[in-house]
Amino acid sequence: MATVEEMIGRTDPNDIEAILAITNTDADEIAHIVADESDAIFTWDYTKAARPKLDKLYEKAKTSQWNGTTDLPWDADVDPEKIAAELHAEHADDPPIIDFAGTGAEKWGDKEWIEFNRLSADWTLAQFMHGEQGALVATGKIVETVPWYDAKLYAATQVMDEARHVEVFARYLHEKREGSFPINAHLRMLLDDIINDSRWDMTYLGMQIMVEGLALAAFGFMHSMTEEPLLKKLLRYVMSDEARHVAFGVLSLQEYYQELTQAELRERQEFAVDAAVRMRDRFLQQEVWHRLGVDVPAMMGILLQQDPAENVFQQMLFSKIVPNTKKLGLLDAGDGWLREQFTSMGIIQYENWASTDEEYGSLDEVEADKVAG
Repeated sequence: MATVEEMIGRTDPNDIEAILAITNTDADEIAHIVADESDAIFTWDYTKAARPKLDKLYEKAKTSQWNGTTDLPWDADVDPEKIAAELHAEHADDPPIIDFAGTGAEKWGDKEWIEFNRLSADWTLAQFMHGEQGALVATGKIVETVPWYDAKLYAATQVMDEARHVEVFARYLHEKREGSFPINAHLRMLLDDIINDSRWDMTYLGMQIMVEGLALAAFGFMHSMTEEPLLKKLLRYVMSDEARHVAFGVLSLQEYYQELTQAELRERQEFAVDAAVRMRDRFLQQEVWHRLGVDVPAMMGILLQQDPAENVFQQMLFSKIVPNTKKLGLLDAGDGWLREQFTSMGIIQYENWASTDEEYGSLDEVEADKVAG
């Protein structure tokens, strides 16, 4: 059993100095190289639908493709400043839930908070874009390494999906917002670990369940918050794809994990916690606070001390992950260690929400548009 330090590189998950020590020192690099020692597996068994649920997902993916160039309203006028100001005005009278004393932000007026809203949106969309490229590379690896024919076929459709996602987020940032951020260091470390691990199921767990599961929830949150028509439709179409991707992970790992020993399952539990902590650290947005001249260590301390029950956004990010890990048998495997960890993170209340393999059809906006049309 790994220690906390072995899992996340520090004894205390809330060690501010250790969190801030992880920085992107190569912000200007164009190419990032990660060692990948996985075996590429050919299968000569071409029996289609040997795994009927995966075959159904593959057939669904073939009819739910969309074109990022022609299916989105790129002629929509987008004014980032106006959007940021409207968001600020909408919540200006809300009671404060965080005391920013000592960070510099306690002196902010409307102008500074509007600028924060704008930069936060730029940062969030940029991390979506970088994460989608991580998914593109990881899914290419799944095509290589998964030993099942039905899984290879579905994964090939996801490669196309991820390419489309990178394309539309990059275009939106370039044409409509003209602002971006380098990849967050915590996200990059997680993507590196996912690609670097030689075991095919760890690529599934890290990308399909953890990263894609969190992304699905984050996309849904932003979709509910924005009224900007281009971004709203872009996010809804991406969510349609992401739901299938997470379902792909659940359907594949649910079968495979039945074959693993308790020791092997504990390794997967520990990887899930490591991924959860890194993704939480990613959403602290240290790059945004730094750009705005805030005392970043002081801000991190305040955010990390916030009661999990009060941090609705952070909780919601894990609303897809928890029920899916339960469906996989990871939540209560062994002595229920993962359940304890998710309980301490304040996210266990999502365990009985629908797992994504049960709900992906209801999230298919592309099919809904076809029916409506």
